Amino acid sequence: MRRWEETVTAEFPEWMIPPRPSGWEAEDLDHLPQAPRHTELIDGALIFMMSPQRSWHSRLVENLTFTLRQAVPSGYEAEREMTVRLDHKSRPEPDVLITTAAYDPDRTWYAPEDVTVVIEVVSEESADRDRSLKPFKYAQAGIPHFWRVEDEAGQAVVHTYELDTMTHSYVATGIHRGTLKVSAPVPLNVDLGALVP
Repeated sequence: MRRWEETVTAEFPEWMIPPRPSGWEAEDLDHLPQAPRHTELIDGALIFMMSPQRSWHSRLVENLTFTLRQAVPSGYEAEREMTVRLDHKSRPEPDVLITTAAYDPDRTWYAPEDVTVVIEVVSEESADRDRSLKPFKYAQAGIPHFWRVEDEAGQAVVHTYELDTMTHSYVATGIHRGTLKVSAPVPLNVDLGALVP
């Protein structure tokens, strides 16, 4: 009978084998040039986006990022598809985030204390993670706001949440159709219909 390590090595490329028995750690993502784009780390396990990305998802993420960059006040930045180092075993990649950290061209991740809002645009492949696991992890890390964008018949619908610091969980603050109008964490008024054709 073959040992587990021999079986894994025979079935997977060597770079996919964790570098230590305890699994992957957050810093390892910066040293995996062979990994596909959008590789995330959740609880020491690598997560790859395996299915093709829908055009709706891609267009919405791109346009939302651009819109937020124009709309957020001075002292805030909007970024797309950058990981957040939640702890030494988790480094998820939200679709969009709003941060108070200054732009750094060499940055590869953000710390939770630098992130004001994480935004996940739900896709079929990532629905369970976007709706349950990732919000839980973001809340435990203390990120103040979480927004989830759903596709309702081609229209973007934004579900907004704010962190309850007593319970370390998110509380729903609204469901936005047509327009995303919020006063916290920053005042925004976004035409959701303009984000996708």
